Amino acid sequence: MELRERVYYPYFRGKQFELLAVRELAPLMAAANFVPIIEPVRESLTGLRRSLDAIKDKGGRAFVVTNPRHGHFSDDRGTIKSLTDSYQESGSILPGVILHSDLDTDEAVHLTQNVQEGGAIIHDGFTDGRAIKDHLAGHRGHLTNIFQDRQVGLLYRSQFQNMESKLVILQDGFNQQRNADYPAVELFSDLHATYQDRGLSGYGDYLTVGNQYTEGGGPAYAVAIHLTYIDRAGLNEMQVLHFKSDSNDTPTDPAGKFAQALTKLADYVTSQESQVTRTSAVEEFLDLHQRRHFPGLGYVKKLSMKHHVETLAQFHGSSS
Repeated sequence: MELRERVYYPYFRGKQFELLAVRELAPLMAAANFVPIIEPVRESLTGLRRSLDAIKDKGGRAFVVTNPRHGHFSDDRGTIKSLTDSYQESGSILPGVILHSDLDTDEAVHLTQNVQEGGAIIHDGFTDGRAIKDHLAGHRGHLTNIFQDRQVGLLYRSQFQNMESKLVILQDGFNQQRNADYPAVELFSDLHATYQDRGLSGYGDYLTVGNQYTEGGGPAYAVAIHLTYIDRAGLNEMQVLHFKSDSNDTPTDPAGKFAQALTKLADYVTSQESQVTRTSAVEEFLDLHQRRHFPGLGYVKKLSMKHHVETLAQFHGSSS
Protein backbone atom coordinates (compact mmCIF):
# COMPACT_ATOMS: atom_id res chain seq x y z
CA MET A 1 0.00 0.00 0.00
CA GLU A 2 1.53 3.35 -0.99
CA LEU A 3 2.05 6.08 1.60
CA ARG A 4 -0.74 8.65 1.62
CA GLU A 5 -1.54 11.89 3.38
CA ARG A 6 -2.42 11.47 7.05
CA VAL A 7 -6.19 11.81 7.25
CA TYR A 8 -7.47 9.50 10.02
CA TYR A 9 -6.71 9.82 13.74
CA PRO A 10 -8.41 7.06 15.78
CA TYR A 11 -8.57 7.80 19.52
CA PHE A 12 -7.65 4.94 21.86
CA ARG A 13 -7.48 4.86 25.62
CA GLY A 14 -4.78 2.74 27.17
CA LYS A 15 -6.89 -0.18 28.34
CA GLN A 16 -5.61 -3.69 27.70
CA PHE A 17 -7.63 -4.62 24.64
CA GLU A 18 -7.41 -1.16 23.10
CA LEU A 19 -3.62 -1.34 23.29
CA LEU A 20 -3.71 -4.84 21.83
CA ALA A 21 -5.75 -3.46 18.94
CA VAL A 22 -3.17 -0.71 18.41
CA ARG A 23 -0.33 -3.22 18.40
CA GLU A 24 -2.05 -5.60 15.98
CA LEU A 25 -3.09 -2.72 13.71
CA ALA A 26 0.39 -1.13 13.70
CA PRO A 27 1.42 -2.48 10.25
CA LEU A 28 -1.90 -1.47 8.67
CA MET A 29 -1.95 2.00 10.23
CA ALA A 30 1.64 2.65 9.18
CA ALA A 31 0.89 1.60 5.60
CA ALA A 32 -2.32 3.66 5.47
CA ASN A 33 -0.58 6.59 7.23
CA PHE A 34 -3.20 6.62 9.98
CA VAL A 35 -2.09 8.30 13.23
CA PRO A 36 -3.55 6.84 16.44
CA ILE A 37 -4.03 9.08 19.46
CA ILE A 38 -3.47 7.23 22.72
CA GLU A 39 -4.55 8.50 26.15
CA PRO A 40 -2.82 6.35 28.79
CA VAL A 41 -5.14 5.38 31.64
CA ARG A 42 -3.51 2.32 33.25
CA GLU A 43 -0.69 2.38 35.80
CA SER A 44 1.31 -0.35 34.06
CA LEU A 45 3.07 1.02 30.99
CA THR A 46 4.17 -2.36 29.63
CA GLY A 47 1.31 -2.72 27.16
CA LEU A 48 1.63 0.89 26.07
CA ARG A 49 5.36 0.52 25.40
CA ARG A 50 4.77 -2.63 23.36
CA SER A 51 2.17 -0.84 21.25
CA LEU A 52 4.38 2.20 20.74
CA ASP A 53 7.35 0.01 19.85
CA ALA A 54 5.21 -1.78 17.26
CA ILE A 55 4.21 1.55 15.71
CA LYS A 56 7.83 2.74 15.67
CA ASP A 57 9.15 -0.53 14.25
CA LYS A 58 6.60 -0.47 11.41
CA GLY A 59 7.48 3.13 10.49
CA GLY A 60 4.21 4.56 11.78
CA ARG A 61 3.39 7.55 13.92
CA ALA A 62 1.28 8.13 17.03
CA PHE A 63 0.32 10.91 19.41
CA VAL A 64 0.44 10.10 23.13
CA VAL A 65 -1.52 12.37 25.48
CA THR A 66 0.88 13.57 28.17
CA ASN A 67 -1.85 15.01 30.43
CA PRO A 68 -4.57 12.33 30.44
CA ARG A 69 -7.97 13.36 31.75
CA HIS A 70 -8.87 9.87 32.94
CA GLY A 71 -7.28 6.99 34.78
CA HIS A 72 -4.08 6.60 36.77
CA PHE A 73 -2.11 9.47 35.20
CA SER A 74 -4.78 12.17 35.41
CA ASP A 75 -2.77 13.87 38.21
CA ASP A 76 0.67 12.91 36.89
CA ARG A 77 1.92 14.75 33.81
CA GLY A 78 5.57 13.91 34.20
CA THR A 79 5.55 10.14 33.70
CA ILE A 80 3.96 10.11 30.26
CA LYS A 81 5.99 13.12 29.11
CA SER A 82 9.16 11.21 30.05
CA LEU A 83 7.86 8.23 28.08
CA THR A 84 7.30 10.26 24.91
CA ASP A 85 10.70 11.94 25.36
CA SER A 86 12.32 8.50 25.24
CA TYR A 87 11.03 8.14 21.67
CA GLN A 88 12.07 11.64 20.60
CA GLU A 89 14.94 10.55 18.35
CA SER A 90 12.70 8.21 16.37
CA GLY A 91 10.28 11.01 15.46
CA SER A 92 7.48 8.45 15.46
CA ILE A 93 5.93 8.86 18.92
CA LEU A 94 4.96 12.47 19.56
CA PRO A 95 3.33 14.21 22.53
CA GLY A 96 -0.16 15.60 22.54
CA VAL A 97 -1.89 17.70 25.18
CA ILE A 98 -5.58 18.10 25.99
CA LEU A 99 -6.86 21.63 26.57
CA HIS A 100 -10.02 21.14 28.61
CA SER A 101 -12.43 23.33 30.53
CA ASP A 102 -10.74 22.81 33.92
CA LEU A 103 -7.57 24.59 32.78
CA ASP A 104 -6.95 28.30 33.21
CA THR A 105 -5.18 30.24 30.48
CA ASP A 106 -1.73 30.12 32.06
CA GLU A 107 -1.95 26.34 32.51
CA ALA A 108 -3.11 25.85 28.92
CA VAL A 109 -0.34 28.02 27.49
CA HIS A 110 2.24 26.18 29.62
CA LEU A 111 1.01 22.84 28.31
CA THR A 112 1.31 23.95 24.70
CA GLN A 113 4.93 24.98 25.34
CA ASN A 114 5.72 21.29 25.90
CA VAL A 115 4.45 20.23 22.47
CA GLN A 116 7.42 19.72 20.20
CA GLU A 117 7.44 20.04 16.43
CA GLY A 118 4.99 17.62 14.87
CA GLY A 119 2.99 17.16 18.09
CA ALA A 120 -0.72 17.67 18.72
CA ILE A 121 -3.01 19.96 20.68
CA ILE A 122 -6.42 18.49 21.44
CA HIS A 123 -8.95 21.26 22.03
CA ASP A 124 -11.60 19.77 24.31
CA GLY A 125 -13.63 22.43 26.09
CA PHE A 126 -11.01 25.13 26.75
CA THR A 127 -12.51 28.51 25.81
CA ASP A 128 -9.68 31.06 25.49
CA GLY A 129 -8.72 30.11 21.98
CA ARG A 130 -7.25 33.53 21.23
CA ALA A 131 -4.58 33.11 23.91
CA ILE A 132 -3.56 29.76 22.44
CA LYS A 133 -3.57 31.16 18.92
CA ASP A 134 -1.38 34.11 19.97
CA HIS A 135 1.04 31.77 21.73
CA LEU A 136 1.24 29.43 18.74
CA ALA A 137 1.90 32.34 16.37
CA GLY A 138 5.51 32.22 17.50
CA HIS A 139 5.74 28.44 17.28
CA ARG A 140 7.98 27.43 14.41
CA GLY A 141 7.08 23.76 14.33
CA HIS A 142 4.21 22.22 12.41
CA LEU A 143 1.50 21.06 14.79
CA THR A 144 -1.78 19.19 14.52
CA ASN A 145 -4.74 21.02 16.08
CA ILE A 146 -7.43 18.49 16.93
CA PHE A 147 -10.89 19.77 17.87
CA GLN A 148 -13.34 17.68 19.88
CA ASP A 149 -16.47 18.28 17.85
CA ARG A 150 -18.98 18.49 20.70
CA GLN A 151 -16.79 20.73 22.87
CA VAL A 152 -15.43 23.27 20.38
CA GLY A 153 -17.51 25.70 18.33
CA LEU A 154 -16.88 26.96 14.83
CA LEU A 155 -15.74 30.42 15.99
CA TYR A 156 -13.11 28.90 18.27
CA ARG A 157 -11.90 26.60 15.51
CA SER A 158 -11.79 29.36 12.90
CA GLN A 159 -9.05 31.19 14.83
CA PHE A 160 -6.61 28.44 13.85
CA GLN A 161 -7.67 28.29 10.20
CA ASN A 162 -4.78 30.23 8.66
CA MET A 163 -1.98 28.85 10.80
CA GLU A 164 0.69 26.44 9.60
CA SER A 165 -0.92 23.46 11.25
CA LYS A 166 -3.16 20.58 10.40
CA LEU A 167 -6.80 20.95 11.42
CA VAL A 168 -8.56 17.76 12.50
CA ILE A 169 -12.06 17.17 13.86
CA LEU A 170 -12.46 14.45 16.50
CA GLN A 171 -16.06 13.26 16.44
CA ASP A 172 -17.82 10.71 18.62
CA GLY A 173 -19.96 8.81 16.12
CA PHE A 174 -20.84 6.00 18.51
CA ASN A 175 -24.11 6.54 20.39
CA GLN A 176 -23.48 4.66 23.63
CA GLN A 177 -26.54 2.95 25.12
CA ARG A 178 -27.40 -0.14 27.09
CA ASN A 179 -26.61 -3.12 24.89
CA ALA A 180 -30.24 -4.21 24.80
CA ASP A 181 -31.36 -0.77 23.56
CA TYR A 182 -29.27 -0.48 20.40
CA PRO A 183 -31.20 -0.35 17.13
CA ALA A 184 -30.26 -2.80 14.39
CA VAL A 185 -28.39 -0.09 12.46
CA GLU A 186 -27.74 3.64 12.82
CA LEU A 187 -25.63 6.43 11.35
CA PHE A 188 -22.04 6.58 12.59
CA SER A 189 -20.48 9.43 10.60
CA ASP A 190 -19.85 10.96 7.19
CA LEU A 191 -16.57 12.66 8.13
CA HIS A 192 -14.48 10.17 6.17
CA ALA A 193 -16.16 11.46 3.01
CA THR A 194 -16.72 15.13 3.91
CA TYR A 195 -13.74 16.30 5.99
CA GLN A 196 -12.14 18.07 3.02
CA ASP A 197 -15.40 19.91 2.25
CA ARG A 198 -15.25 21.25 5.83
CA GLY A 199 -11.79 22.71 5.29
CA LEU A 200 -10.10 20.05 7.42
CA SER A 201 -6.83 18.18 7.02
CA GLY A 202 -8.28 15.05 8.58
CA TYR A 203 -10.71 13.55 11.05
CA GLY A 204 -10.77 11.22 14.01
CA ASP A 205 -13.23 9.25 16.10
CA TYR A 206 -13.51 7.07 19.18
CA LEU A 207 -14.08 3.94 17.08
CA THR A 208 -16.86 1.61 18.24
CA VAL A 209 -16.22 2.37 21.92
CA GLY A 210 -17.27 6.02 22.23
CA ASN A 211 -15.84 8.91 24.20
CA GLN A 212 -17.53 8.18 27.52
CA TYR A 213 -14.90 6.75 29.86
CA THR A 214 -15.64 4.00 32.38
CA GLU A 215 -13.15 2.07 34.49
CA GLY A 216 -14.96 -1.23 34.05
CA GLY A 217 -18.35 -2.59 33.15
CA GLY A 218 -20.77 -4.51 35.32
CA PRO A 219 -22.34 -7.83 34.39
CA ALA A 220 -23.75 -7.86 30.88
CA TYR A 221 -27.48 -8.51 30.66
CA ALA A 222 -27.17 -8.28 26.87
CA VAL A 223 -24.23 -8.77 24.52
CA ALA A 224 -23.91 -6.55 21.45
CA ILE A 225 -21.32 -6.77 18.66
CA HIS A 226 -20.79 -3.53 16.74
CA LEU A 227 -19.65 -3.51 13.10
CA THR A 228 -19.26 -0.40 10.97
CA TYR A 229 -19.60 -0.34 7.20
CA ILE A 230 -19.55 2.18 4.35
CA ASP A 231 -22.96 2.47 2.69
CA ARG A 232 -21.78 2.41 -0.91
CA ALA A 233 -25.34 1.85 -2.08
CA GLY A 234 -26.18 5.24 -0.56
CA LEU A 235 -24.00 8.32 -0.08
CA ASN A 236 -20.91 6.60 1.33
CA GLU A 237 -22.02 7.37 4.88
CA MET A 238 -20.65 5.12 7.59
CA GLN A 239 -23.31 3.13 9.42
CA VAL A 240 -22.91 0.89 12.45
CA LEU A 241 -24.68 -2.44 12.83
CA HIS A 242 -25.53 -3.76 16.29
CA PHE A 243 -25.91 -7.53 16.57
CA LYS A 244 -27.58 -8.27 19.92
CA SER A 245 -28.30 -11.31 22.02
CA ASP A 246 -31.89 -12.42 22.60
CA SER A 247 -31.93 -13.71 26.19
CA ASN A 248 -31.31 -10.46 28.06
CA ASP A 249 -33.25 -10.88 31.30
CA THR A 250 -30.37 -11.96 33.54
CA PRO A 251 -26.60 -11.37 33.59
CA THR A 252 -25.85 -15.10 33.42
CA ASP A 253 -24.29 -17.04 30.53
CA PRO A 254 -22.34 -14.35 28.64
CA ALA A 255 -20.94 -17.06 26.34
CA GLY A 256 -24.46 -18.06 25.31
CA LYS A 257 -25.45 -14.44 24.74
CA PHE A 258 -22.33 -13.91 22.63
CA ALA A 259 -23.21 -16.97 20.56
CA GLN A 260 -26.66 -15.53 19.84
CA ALA A 261 -25.24 -12.19 18.70
CA LEU A 262 -22.44 -13.86 16.75
CA THR A 263 -24.89 -16.06 14.83
CA LYS A 264 -26.73 -12.93 13.68
CA LEU A 265 -23.42 -11.37 12.61
CA ALA A 266 -22.35 -14.47 10.69
CA ASP A 267 -25.73 -14.75 8.94
CA TYR A 268 -25.58 -11.13 7.84
CA VAL A 269 -21.97 -10.76 6.71
CA THR A 270 -22.22 -13.92 4.60
CA SER A 271 -25.49 -12.80 2.97
CA GLN A 272 -25.79 -11.13 -0.44
CA GLU A 273 -27.18 -7.93 1.08
CA SER A 274 -24.13 -7.36 3.29
CA GLN A 275 -21.99 -4.28 2.68
CA VAL A 276 -19.62 -5.14 5.51
CA THR A 277 -15.99 -5.30 4.39
CA ARG A 278 -14.55 -8.78 4.93
CA THR A 279 -11.70 -7.58 7.10
CA SER A 280 -9.36 -9.81 9.07
CA ALA A 281 -11.47 -9.01 12.14
CA VAL A 282 -14.66 -10.18 10.42
CA GLU A 283 -12.91 -13.37 9.33
CA GLU A 284 -11.95 -13.94 12.96
CA PHE A 285 -15.55 -13.42 14.05
CA LEU A 286 -16.60 -16.06 11.50
CA ASP A 287 -13.91 -18.41 12.79
CA LEU A 288 -15.17 -17.93 16.36
CA HIS A 289 -18.66 -18.75 15.13
CA GLN A 290 -17.50 -21.89 13.39
CA ARG A 291 -15.55 -23.03 16.46
CA ARG A 292 -18.31 -21.94 18.85
CA HIS A 293 -15.72 -20.21 20.97
CA PHE A 294 -16.25 -17.29 23.37
CA PRO A 295 -12.99 -15.32 23.78
CA GLY A 296 -14.29 -12.84 26.35
CA LEU A 297 -16.02 -9.49 25.91
CA GLY A 298 -12.77 -7.48 25.90
CA TYR A 299 -11.55 -9.52 22.94
CA VAL A 300 -14.85 -8.92 21.14
CA LYS A 301 -14.42 -5.17 21.62
CA LYS A 302 -10.88 -5.43 20.22
CA LEU A 303 -12.12 -7.15 17.06
CA SER A 304 -14.83 -4.52 16.60
CA MET A 305 -12.23 -1.72 16.82
CA LYS A 306 -9.87 -3.51 14.44
CA HIS A 307 -12.65 -3.95 11.90
CA HIS A 308 -13.47 -0.24 12.06
CA VAL A 309 -9.89 0.81 11.28
CA GLU A 310 -9.53 -1.85 8.58
CA THR A 311 -12.76 -0.66 6.95
CA LEU A 312 -11.52 2.94 6.78
CA ALA A 313 -8.13 1.83 5.45
CA GLN A 314 -9.91 -0.02 2.66
CA PHE A 315 -12.13 2.99 1.93
CA HIS A 316 -9.28 5.49 1.69
CA GLY A 317 -7.19 3.01 -0.27
CA SER A 318 -9.89 2.49 -2.88
CA SER A 319 -10.75 6.21 -2.91
CA SER A 320 -7.16 7.16 -3.70
